[in-house]
Amino acid sequence: MEHSERSRPSLFWPLAVLIIPFVSYLARIRITGGEKLPREGAYVLAPNHYTELDPLIVAVAVWRMKRLPRFMAKDSLFRVPVLGWILRRTGMVPVARTSSASTAKQTMGQSRELVENGRGVIVYPEGTLTRDPALWPMRGKTGAVRLALTGDIPLIPMAQWGTQHIMGRYQKKISLWPPRKPVQVVVGDPVDLSDLRGRAGDQAALTEATRRLMDAITALLEQIRDEKAPSERWNPSDHGQRETGRLDS
Repeated sequence: MEHSERSRPSLFWPLAVLIIPFVSYLARIRITGGEKLPREGAYVLAPNHYTELDPLIVAVAVWRMKRLPRFMAKDSLFRVPVLGWILRRTGMVPVARTSSASTAKQTMGQSRELVENGRGVIVYPEGTLTRDPALWPMRGKTGAVRLALTGDIPLIPMAQWGTQHIMGRYQKKISLWPPRKPVQVVVGDPVDLSDLRGRAGDQAALTEATRRLMDAITALLEQIRDEKAPSERWNPSDHGQRETGRLDS
């Protein structure tokens, strides 16, 4: 008998019936290191992000690892009829653009809820699609590490590669043929934040934790791609680019 979060009846099951066959037609997902995602309890999972299709790939991968895929979502989406109901019923985590004081209070509440309910959440630390021309992870934001540090929650890096052959960056059209393009997903060891514990309100600690996280994600992607990332991480502000659609700061 399977004992896992996924085995509990929930709204995820009818969603899975709709989504998994579609994603399985598009992608042949191979997962490495899946045992590193905690089988129970809270976690923050931080993947790289370079196409609009990434969330579906990551969601199916997390489902296959016997956890329920919950994401950060803009709070405005929770006010949309039907969609808002689905987001609330599936335990998605709302995030709003607020002041520093409000952000700290919001993060504390979100972390407490994750720990008390034994839930995980998927947070894209880049906040939006990478702007790096070669699709390497760009500069990270502090949302994922702030959640992890506030609740002393395991911070798990993830890298995936191959989705760009199904849907390119900034593109809206999905390539349906040939079907089942290979996509590799690698889950890494939790990022060691033990020396930063209790410093969720310290900007220097958040910056250092974010650096460690982005280094870990990049190392996993180097493993998949079998090549080295640029020595300097892409920073959109250095190239006159706006970072739109971000969900954390």
